[in-house]
Amino acid sequence: MIYMDNCSTTRVAPEVLERMLPYFSEFFGNAASRHHRFGWQAAEAIEEARFLVGNLLQVDAGEIVFTSGATEAINLAIKGIWEHYKKKGNHIVTTTIEHKAVLDSCDWVQRQGGKITYVPVDKNGLVDLQQLEEAITDQTILVSVMWANNETGVIQPMDRIGQICANKGVLCMSDATQALGKISVNPSATGIQLLAFSAHKFYGPKGVGGLFIQKRRPAIKPAALLHGGGHEGGFRSGTLNVPGIVGMGAAAALADQDMEKDACKLADWRNFLEEKTTGNLAEVYINGKHAPRLPQVSNMTFRFTDGTTLLAKLNGKLALSSGSACTSGSLDPSHVLRAMGLSANMAKASLRFSLGKYNSEAEIDFVIGLLQERVTELRSLSPLWEMYLDGTDMKALGWGMG
Repeated sequence: MIYMDNCSTTRVAPEVLERMLPYFSEFFGNAASRHHRFGWQAAEAIEEARFLVGNLLQVDAGEIVFTSGATEAINLAIKGIWEHYKKKGNHIVTTTIEHKAVLDSCDWVQRQGGKITYVPVDKNGLVDLQQLEEAITDQTILVSVMWANNETGVIQPMDRIGQICANKGVLCMSDATQALGKISVNPSATGIQLLAFSAHKFYGPKGVGGLFIQKRRPAIKPAALLHGGGHEGGFRSGTLNVPGIVGMGAAAALADQDMEKDACKLADWRNFLEEKTTGNLAEVYINGKHAPRLPQVSNMTFRFTDGTTLLAKLNGKLALSSGSACTSGSLDPSHVLRAMGLSANMAKASLRFSLGKYNSEAEIDFVIGLLQERVTELRSLSPLWEMYLDGTDMKALGWGMG
């Protein structure tokens, strides 16, 4: 089976696994044990990993707080800022295309009495900057915008968003889970005070991630969600996952070394996949095509097909998804594609292809042929396709392009 679901998770790089293995058995100490060499070895490994992650983000190592993953980091950022700053203001601004970890955290804030404004995006998936600026009030304490979308790969103009927030005097946070390790991510240079990420999106292990928290200009202080020992500067108590953190550090070093080379290769493969597929098949559309995108992501709509049925026909040959892994069990159309203006039917006819460094040119060629075969077969059985070929106006049936 060919794996093209790298936005869901990547495989652990061999170099990363090799670096992790000794910390399961040979160097098994608790990093909080300060009175013997087992603890010292673990603590040294943690700080080395913190340095490597900080280097990838181009920030000070002391601004990295390790968590169990991006979901925890996002919760810490949003809920922590709300708890600490709610006396200053009760308003948070975010967008309609965020990951569920952001949307659900904002929903929690709303249940606590806070107010949330959801800024829309245009048909290319880009945030409306004018509406974002207008949404900020004197009660706004945080703006949260994802760096790159997990379904379409569309990259937001974070430098401009950071500048808007700076001009308005509000904190800016970004979920950079999909972006880190794929493109250059520098929160300090773009005016971002909090930034969440997860190791398993850039060839590191699952169950470990982090949150960048700005220490200076000024120091940001989200309230802790977990209590019991004061680990990670008091922001996140709990025994540190030493092998996982070591693995994330190794993955960060690998990304820092290979990112530009991998991005060029993956963009070439992604573009070839899109060009051949749209050339071989009528009525196939690339969502976010005219916006800056991550090099390895393509979200395609196969008009007049059912995405679930198409996935089933590809199953056994190709591993991919219809969107975020966190909502893959939902029958509802993608909230991201709906926010971009796609009808429910068009959104349900969309699939996400997310390539990785361990794919090959031969696999891309195979997928192109497989898609042509399976989509043609599926459409040949569809009365919708026959109606379209007969010249029926499909807008009333929810298949319009407007």
